[in-house]
Amino acid sequence: MEIRIKQLKFKNHFVSCLPGDEQKNGYPRQVHDACYSFVDPTKTSDPSLVCVSQDVANVLNISSDNQQSSDFLNIFSGNQIASGSKPYAMCYGGHQFGHWAGQLGDGRAINLGELSDRFGNNQTLQLKGAGLTPYSRTADGLAVLRSSVREFLCSEAMHYLGVPTTRALSLILTGDDVMRDMFYDGNAQLEKGAIVCRVSPSFLRFGSFQIHASRNETETLTKLMNYSINNNFPHLGSPCVEVYEKWFDEICQSTAKLIIHWMRVGFVHGVMNTDNMSILGETIDYGPYGWLEGYDPEWTPNTTDAQGKRYCFGNQPQIAQWNLFQLANAIAPVVGRVDALEASLASFSDTYSELSKSMYANKLGLDEHNGEEDQKLIEELFKVLQLADVDMTIFFRCLAKINHLESYADYDFIQIIKPAYYQVKEIEDIDNKNRKRMVNWLREYLTRIGGQKLEDTDRVKKMNKTNPKFVLRNYLAQVAIDKANEGDFSEIEKLLEIMKEPYDEQPEYQAYAEKRPEWAKNKAGCSMLSCSS
Repeated sequence: MEIRIKQLKFKNHFVSCLPGDEQKNGYPRQVHDACYSFVDPTKTSDPSLVCVSQDVANVLNISSDNQQSSDFLNIFSGNQIASGSKPYAMCYGGHQFGHWAGQLGDGRAINLGELSDRFGNNQTLQLKGAGLTPYSRTADGLAVLRSSVREFLCSEAMHYLGVPTTRALSLILTGDDVMRDMFYDGNAQLEKGAIVCRVSPSFLRFGSFQIHASRNETETLTKLMNYSINNNFPHLGSPCVEVYEKWFDEICQSTAKLIIHWMRVGFVHGVMNTDNMSILGETIDYGPYGWLEGYDPEWTPNTTDAQGKRYCFGNQPQIAQWNLFQLANAIAPVVGRVDALEASLASFSDTYSELSKSMYANKLGLDEHNGEEDQKLIEELFKVLQLADVDMTIFFRCLAKINHLESYADYDFIQIIKPAYYQVKEIEDIDNKNRKRMVNWLREYLTRIGGQKLEDTDRVKKMNKTNPKFVLRNYLAQVAIDKANEGDFSEIEKLLEIMKEPYDEQPEYQAYAEKRPEWAKNKAGCSMLSCSS
């Protein structure tokens, strides 16, 4: 049964079960012994709807007619408080770039409460860019259109890629301008303000537990751990020491699986601070993210991380484990013992290693990972890809076109994968040494797939279900942003539709699966991005 917006009734499990801030106002301050602060969204002057994810709306039982209503617009722009909603911002801390940053919290995100979806699950709805909260520090609590478009589209694109993620219901222009210094270079400009409604069963992060541990607020920390288990991990049983240990172990396992998905599709989060790590193993907080284009394990899309490269593509597994170690430190006082926590941290590496072997076997269309020889094949491939400017996404789709029953000359091999090379018009443009090493690898690969029992058609299906054809390249999002700034939202709608079927051929949208054009290589928003949003 679809819900009429006027009958939309929020539940408030989070605020009713946990201690909150005694003050109700939005001015920035330190908030102690509380998991949240009540705060109303800032009123917007002239909200207008840009886009709605029909999939998310359907999950929430919100009909198309209701999406066009003034109530929908007002509730999800923050201008109207829905029935039962008690808006709040969450308190949390975190390690940022490896250093403890103290209290952080929802500086521009305001939670509306929980709704039951069509499957009977609770979903928390949150407005990002909805105004000042006690956790805004020196900021204004607002968000601009460019970052909101990126968050809206990427939340949905990741879902359709099969990557665990928070979702996005709506993208709304506020009608207000927001001052932002995009590159932190002193050239601040007014930009269009916007709000994204984000959706997840829980927005708790590693930092949600760290903040209370850092302040020795053990009672509040215990309550928060119990709440998390009771509401998001009920299958583990009633909270107790053994269940706390199982809870942490499950977080370790789901985080390992998440990072495997990131590595599979070439996604770089860009800012893996502990306050940006979900306890549900979901991708959360889409800031300066990006997809690998020319394969480079040291690439980061984050200008703030350009020198240190802490959060580059290749570092993501070890950073995830480091973040889990910080979470283990935070909950250890409540658990009271560390052996099981240490075992779970150690198992992260084992789980990641095994999942990684399986994932790369699938990317290559192998029947299974056969140990050391296959590992050498995989490692050599990524060394070869790194020698030249080769697009990772396109390369794996091209690789699926090789047929082990055919005989290939060196030229034929390179012709198949040529679309993945940047700055290459003719095969002769590829350095001879690199070309030879690639051909050698392709011949080894041909021998490997020729010796397996998996039929070639099944190999191709496996590869094309693992390796997407379409990903939300930064330049595609930037084109949509540029058009949106001119009042044309058609490209946002088109990208949303294309990204719903990222593994399908969709020949009518072939242009959206091509390499990044040269004009976008150094264009703002198309390569590296800042945290300014």
